[in-house]
Amino acid sequence: MSYFSVLVIGISVIVIAIFGCALAQAKVVQSSVEGMARQPAVSGKIQLAMIIGLAFVESLTIYSLMLSFILLGKLPPTQDVLEIFRQSPKQELLSSANEHIRSVVKN
Repeated sequence: MSYFSVLVIGISVIVIAIFGCALAQAKVVQSSVEGMARQPAVSGKIQLAMIIGLAFVESLTIYSLMLSFILLGKLPPTQDVLEIFRQSPKQELLSSANEHIRSVVKN
């Protein structure tokens, strides 16, 4: 059960990273446009730096999306997971979740 929970947590963290990349791209464009407005003479250099920065941020986004798709492929079908929950007593599920949370908090 912990394998599946780690996969789900990993996918969630990757999704948060993807949103962070989107915010970083917005900040890069905002800062470069402000810089171009302040000094129009160096707008070409600022634009070049902006494009290079956006390429790096976009590559991180693509790698994160690729990794999330790979991890999503490792998850079992929904019916199998629901069958595990139906067969397990509720007390056993709660105790295994509690043990997992304790191990995460200790580390």
